[in-house]
Amino acid sequence: MKEFTFKINGAEYKCAVEEIEAGKTNVTVNGKIYTVETEVAAKPAAAPAPKPAAAAPAPKAEAKPAAAPVAGGMQVKSPLPGSVIKVLVSEGQAVKKGDTLLTLESMKMENAIMAEADGTVKQIAVTPGQNVMQDDLLIVLG
Repeated sequence: MKEFTFKINGAEYKCAVEEIEAGKTNVTVNGKIYTVETEVAAKPAAAPAPKPAAAAPAPKAEAKPAAAPVAGGMQVKSPLPGSVIKVLVSEGQAVKKGDTLLTLESMKMENAIMAEADGTVKQIAVTPGQNVMQDDLLIVLG
């Protein structure tokens, strides 16, 4: 079971997500249990995403991505299961620590996935609309 705490508009939500079995999982939010059905999609081949136009700001919860150093770069992995809404960078683009790399929707909340360090985008492993699981590779920074 993975546990998360989200702070949205000043309100704190404690969430626990159990392992997904047969497309279903139990999610506990502030002590209330919800049964959630998930759709597992095949991962499409990574394709460079064009820079999106500026979008209207919406309330967002910021999730800290799991980042692991790798030979020649740093892997940015999904901190929780969800769906990629927007990829805000392109391969070869320079980013600074704290820049938003992509937006991930999980449990009807948008989460900004940010760069943990300065670098250059070496690989984008996801596309908008793609479903990801916790610890799936999102982006490689060099």
